[in-house]
Amino acid sequence: MNRKVKKDFFWLCLPLGVIIGLILKLFVIDFLSISGHSMEPTLNNGESVIVFKLAYGIPKPFRTTFFIQWSEPDRNDIVIYLHDNKIVVKRCAGIAGDTLDFSTDSGYSLKVNKHYVELSAQQYAKMKTYSKIPEGYVLALGDNPSDSIDSRDYGFVSVKNITGKVLCNE
Repeated sequence: MNRKVKKDFFWLCLPLGVIIGLILKLFVIDFLSISGHSMEPTLNNGESVIVFKLAYGIPKPFRTTFFIQWSEPDRNDIVIYLHDNKIVVKRCAGIAGDTLDFSTDSGYSLKVNKHYVELSAQQYAKMKTYSKIPEGYVLALGDNPSDSIDSRDYGFVSVKNITGKVLCNE
């Protein structure tokens, strides 16, 4: 290959590589840095994670919905979604139809899938009317409940707003 052909090949491949990279970033895979302590000890503040955006469907770029959705999160998936214009990373503690058992014996608590979560009086008041997680929603909780703002505070998360699944961390 002569020098001119190599140079032309390079200038042809460069824009193609940029386009492929952009498509991958918008629709397939993303890298996020964890900010905060709500998912400790699983994910620590400052840690980087790989997010698979095609886990549940083809997301619309810069939106919280899908072009096509083919799956919903499973219990214990670590998912990402947008809440108050921030990307949030939480664990899917319960899915549609899961039973919610509330207790007021010694403080307020919630049992979902053999997992107990303490609730404040305000959180209990917001959630006590539900006996099951509604269709089309999940219960998203931080692994560090004492330092997490999650479904206990703002309610169930629509599966249509969950735009990715955390695959692994550094």
